[in-house]
Amino acid sequence: MTLPGIGVRHDVVTSTGRRIGVVSHRNGRRDFLVFDPDDPDSCLASVPLTDDEAEALADILGASLMLGQLTGLRQQAAGLLTEQITIPAGSRYVGRPLGDAKIRTRTSASIVAVLRDREVNASPGPEFLFAAGDVVVLVGTREGLDGASAILAVDDPAG
Repeated sequence: MTLPGIGVRHDVVTSTGRRIGVVSHRNGRRDFLVFDPDDPDSCLASVPLTDDEAEALADILGASLMLGQLTGLRQQAAGLLTEQITIPAGSRYVGRPLGDAKIRTRTSASIVAVLRDREVNASPGPEFLFAAGDVVVLVGTREGLDGASAILAVDDPAG
């Protein structure tokens, strides 16, 4: 709701019927509001938030929401696991594109990221070149992950 000359107020009514809100002032200030349960138009408390406090509150709420979503996802994806596999120096796939390994086709496991020198390569495409020491993050069944690990660890017969 627009507050002329002040800013914007965002209200939330919880599942228990409690009303809370945030006023975002035009000057950047934010106030967290708690309304009277018996009179939703009466504010019991207004707590001014600094930028750091607002960010911390958003992080807390976002993290707990994310954990709840991950828990739900985990229940939906029963049987799926994640694993990290390091590409050994002797792997036949060092210097070759990810697509050459055909991990998903051969094992039904999916490479969701590759970690290299503290850099995350999220959702790498088939053209991504593997390097010795890359840490491959996979999602799949136990059987699929074991198969992917065996494929990526295979020694190069030439060397």
